[in-house]
Amino acid sequence: MVFPGIRDGAEQIQRLGVSWESASTPFIKFQNDIAISHVGVLEIPMQIMSQTLTVGGIHAVATHPEFQRRGYYREVMTEVLKYCDQLYKTLVLTTSNPEFYTPFGFRIIPEYLFKTKCRVQAGSNGFRVLDIADDQEIELLHRLLEVRSPVSHIIGIVKEKPLFCFNEGGRSLYYAADLDLISCMSRENNQLHIFDLVASQIYPLTEILSRIPQTIEEVFIYFSPELLDIEKTEAFPHKLDDGVLMVRGEFAAEGQKFMLPRSGRC
Repeated sequence: MVFPGIRDGAEQIQRLGVSWESASTPFIKFQNDIAISHVGVLEIPMQIMSQTLTVGGIHAVATHPEFQRRGYYREVMTEVLKYCDQLYKTLVLTTSNPEFYTPFGFRIIPEYLFKTKCRVQAGSNGFRVLDIADDQEIELLHRLLEVRSPVSHIIGIVKEKPLFCFNEGGRSLYYAADLDLISCMSRENNQLHIFDLVASQIYPLTEILSRIPQTIEEVFIYFSPELLDIEKTEAFPHKLDDGVLMVRGEFAAEGQKFMLPRSGRC
């Protein structure tokens, strides 16, 4: 079996002081001491429509190529759902193959990318890249992840570390000391892409832009931006990394325009 990026990601988050093994509950089918099918379950603390709850995240679904189409995946997934139904009212996953999950009661939830136009002149150089080789920088990251506010009242992540470190730990994390805020973002020419914000409070977008030393004309936001105090935004249907969000069970944000932040996707 091959889990793309899992080994590297697990080593990466270990360097950040987080154990992937303690975060993920594995369900494995063995045959002659060989793992032939696997499904992992993560606990993801979320705020959905202003209500805090723990959601089950399904990830690392794989079956050994030599044992596919023999019912092993269905057997393991059935065991997973029996386990999860006792613990969670909501299960989530992201996938480019939704047809694998619809037979188990998962449904596609549309997601949206948000765009706003602006004409902000170059500001101060208020962000620096976190040095994750530095223990003090890692402590800073852990502190903010523990006290973070959700980026949106529609859907956001709270007090979660393993998934964030897995998804974002290999990317540049930008820290603004005066705001005590980490931004998961990237810039392309005069366009800014914001994927997540980690802080004890969510600041207006203007506060972020004023700390970027380049002129920004467009901002793309990969979560619902109602807390960013933006006058006008446009929302477009969007698949992040060609993956769709799927949900099983209750989901209070159904019908809303939002995107599950990249840092919380599994």
